[in-house]
Amino acid sequence: MRSYRRNSPESAARIVSMVLLADCHVSRDEMDALKRHDIPHRLDLSHPHFMLVTQQLCDDLRTHAEMPWQGAQALPTSGWYAMLDEIDDTGLRLILLDLCATLVESDHHIDPGEQTLVHSMADHWHLPRPVWRHRARPLTTPHRQRLATVALAG
Repeated sequence: MRSYRRNSPESAARIVSMVLLADCHVSRDEMDALKRHDIPHRLDLSHPHFMLVTQQLCDDLRTHAEMPWQGAQALPTSGWYAMLDEIDDTGLRLILLDLCATLVESDHHIDPGEQTLVHSMADHWHLPRPVWRHRARPLTTPHRQRLATVALAG
């Protein structure tokens, strides 16, 4: 997994991108929210540069994955924490937590994998967890339930 300069726009964008990819699906609502809330610009990136960081994350995940991407639970905890540790500015952490929660809720439901990632961000950074306006989407199959329980297993 590539690393970025501490507190850089790229390290921040990668965390947002990881949350976008957490449930294996980037919805149109999430892409609209990305634009509506001007998230790339708020991270000091152009939209194309943000999408490049997202593509690089996908490339890294494919390179380091032992199987096809199955959502956030496929990323070892150590890899996720290494990404989070690239952000040590408390103000930027608060901004990222807010932006990620906004994106997660933009499609009007919360996937358990998305929720787990955002909660782990808050916990790792010793910040309060967001208050969700929507409920987590119920798990539909035993396979997805098992995957959500194993979320972020390292």
